[in-house]
Amino acid sequence: MKCSGELSQSHHSCYGVPQGSVLRPLLFALYTMPLSSLISSIGLNHHLYADDTQLFISFQATKFSDNISSLQTCSGSIADWMTSNLLCFNSSKTEFLLLGLKPQLDKIQSPALCLSNGVSVLSSASARNLGFIFDSNLTLADQISSVSRSCFYHIRDLRRIRPVLDFTTAQSIGTSFVHSRLDYCKSLYYGLARDIWRYRNVF
Repeated sequence: MKCSGELSQSHHSCYGVPQGSVLRPLLFALYTMPLSSLISSIGLNHHLYADDTQLFISFQATKFSDNISSLQTCSGSIADWMTSNLLCFNSSKTEFLLLGLKPQLDKIQSPALCLSNGVSVLSSASARNLGFIFDSNLTLADQISSVSRSCFYHIRDLRRIRPVLDFTTAQSIGTSFVHSRLDYCKSLYYGLARDIWRYRNVF
């Protein structure tokens, strides 16, 4: 590292790569690639993105116990693999989300995911995925409320300085801070009930 013309002492690292380095995402993806084969062998769908691992399983409410066992087995196998490969399974960041219609979810009593270290993860009402909030009934009401709050925040700030801005500059700021939030993952809103869009007319 170089600071103010001075170089720090060299350090030999046996494991890992420096945070923020260009090769870090690629090397980490290559290092954790065996996880995909491990999860597939258990029969679960999954998605790997950077250091996030998402497991998906579809089941009927009456077969919750059997399917949650598969999920717990898979999470235990992942934890074992990570331990043996000098990685850490962070149970405090593990989220468990059940998706379905309310009558279906009401049939499942006290849903929870028990991890291999004894930690029990209760079902969340909503979870964030790449900045988009999914709720358990897929109404996306939490996401729309979050976007509305964020847009209103920036609109209020823009309104304070609007008198000193020309139209082109104000338009650029509005597009950057407001329209970008409205456009993000907008295809996921397709087919939502009309009453969910009560916020839309505000903009």
